[in-house]
Amino acid sequence: MKKYHIYGIGAALVDTEIQVTDQDLLDMGVEKGLMTLVDEERQHQLSHHLDGHLVHAKLASGGSACNSIFAASCFGANTYYSCKVADDVNGRFFLSDLETAGVDCNSQSPDGEGITGKCLVMISPDAERSMNTHLGISESLSIEQVSSDAIAKSDYVYLEGYLVTSETGKAAAIEARKSAEQAGAKTAISLSDPGMVEFFKEGLKEMIGDRVNLVFCNEAEAMGWADSLDLDTAIDSLKEISDTFVITLGSKGALVFDGVNLETIAAHPVNAIDTNGAGDMFAGAFLYSISQGHSFKTAGNLASLAAAAVVSNYGPRLTKAKHRELLDSFAS
Repeated sequence: MKKYHIYGIGAALVDTEIQVTDQDLLDMGVEKGLMTLVDEERQHQLSHHLDGHLVHAKLASGGSACNSIFAASCFGANTYYSCKVADDVNGRFFLSDLETAGVDCNSQSPDGEGITGKCLVMISPDAERSMNTHLGISESLSIEQVSSDAIAKSDYVYLEGYLVTSETGKAAAIEARKSAEQAGAKTAISLSDPGMVEFFKEGLKEMIGDRVNLVFCNEAEAMGWADSLDLDTAIDSLKEISDTFVITLGSKGALVFDGVNLETIAAHPVNAIDTNGAGDMFAGAFLYSISQGHSFKTAGNLASLAAAAVVSNYGPRLTKAKHRELLDSFAS
């Protein structure tokens, strides 16, 4: 048995969630429903515009892969996360948050220069999230942050698709995949965002290499990858780059392909108030479940239940107690 069920690599961000109106998004020039990279000055402008808005979520160590690793750890997986933070208030908070969740990390001592990345997550009335991210020092995440030793001790290596936006981050993801292949660990990647597929497809192909073992994506990302509005065509396209895959379909549930069978996973009807972190939670719960030897269908059902729980609350996280409650209800 290996030490870690899942090794993840990705951005280290501190998230702040803010309720906004559609008019706010228009006034600020924010593209709804997407993740947009911004510089520090632009983020300050947005923060100034949003002064006085009600912040529902407490600070949380964020980033897409981080959210997934955090969830998997809270469900009971042994996890490791590679990232890069600065020696500032947010960086120390980020590391402390991971430690509390039981996630081992490469960045035990923060870097002395730069600032830790931050993400403004703007939630509109329809529960859609629009993210404006200043990567900070995460933009310089590189091969130096890849732990080949931890990868060799892991069952799964999970790559965050957002790393494609940085040349050094992309190189780190490629190095992590190659280390996983050499060590016999299974490789998984999230396509992360429709914008990543639209504007960075060639870079994502480099990260994937010949193929990976598992791809996570939503319906828009899958169709973007296939350059088709036909879901069956998108499914065939994913089979060309991965042995297995998950396509989340929002309120319609999900599709999971285990290499042989394509299963439909039912959604759990809820009053969605914040979709931020739904895909991350789905991936984290799914990775936890398959790392414990469960079938893709079982993993998909647990992931669907967990994603429904997270969209019913503000913030991309659930408490450890809620994770245990979900496992108990799922087992009963």
